Amino acid sequence: MRAIVYKSTGSWYVVKTTDGQFHNARIKGIFKIDGITSTNPIAVGDEVDISFENTEEASALIAEILDRRNYVARISPHNKRQHHIIASNIDQSFLFATLKSPKTSLGFIDRFLIACESFHVPAVLIFNKADIYKEKEMLQYERYHEIYTSIGYDVLLTSVEKGEGLEAVRDKLKGKTTLLSGHSGVGKSTLINALFPDFALRTQEVSNWSGKGMHTTTFAEMFDIDAFSKVIDTPGIRELGVTAVSKQELSHYFPEMRKVLNDCQFNNCMHYNEPGCAVKQAVGAGRISEERYVSYLTIKDTIEENLY
Repeated sequence: MRAIVYKSTGSWYVVKTTDGQFHNARIKGIFKIDGITSTNPIAVGDEVDISFENTEEASALIAEILDRRNYVARISPHNKRQHHIIASNIDQSFLFATLKSPKTSLGFIDRFLIACESFHVPAVLIFNKADIYKEKEMLQYERYHEIYTSIGYDVLLTSVEKGEGLEAVRDKLKGKTTLLSGHSGVGKSTLINALFPDFALRTQEVSNWSGKGMHTTTFAEMFDIDAFSKVIDTPGIRELGVTAVSKQELSHYFPEMRKVLNDCQFNNCMHYNEPGCAVKQAVGAGRISEERYVSYLTIKDTIEENLY
């Protein structure tokens, strides 16, 4: 029977079958080591084939993962030579960021966008907690808004306290499966619960399904908004390493750089000190922001080619 994974703890899963029923599930023993390169063989959003068994611990066995449309991954926090799939089969991703309490760096934002670009997942930036921003933060927001909207990203300003931007978020969620991500403390869950108050109750219910002693905030989890709309909530991410992207490929995941790459004098241009670099010329002319260019150089220096 076909099912979708709604929660993954790494060893236990909650799946929803095509008839709308939820079941605890586990992987067949041999399946876990067969051709799996990520630290988590199954991710939230995966479509799977299951069979049923009669035990007290689980009601279903996951026999196969169907082909993924896409996924978003990060370097494993436990082993930088492996990647960890955050979620799969998603239509878009929302990155919740804050310019204060806590402050989200531009580097973190760009790493997240690269992860989305590399797997063809549209991304939306949501700058939350606008009610605590003073003039300094608002000027910074306006600059970020200019940088990212000019290269094709949607950027929203939100505040649960003021009720600002909430309907815009709701509208963008309609009819799609959306990954929600960001640092701990950026107010992601608070904002989503403000839009959909019953999610707090359903979080507890899913926790009860998924096994013994699991913390509800530790693992990714999917919720149904309606028959056509879902959100995948993820635990707060402290750091986000770029995975499966080489130094040579990196510029392809910056949309504003991608437009001019063919104009570089050398095919293998790294956009650092090579003559005839169209990217550097675009930076000098103001067509590519200095902030994004510096971010590109910084991220490039962190990529270790021999890991992949």
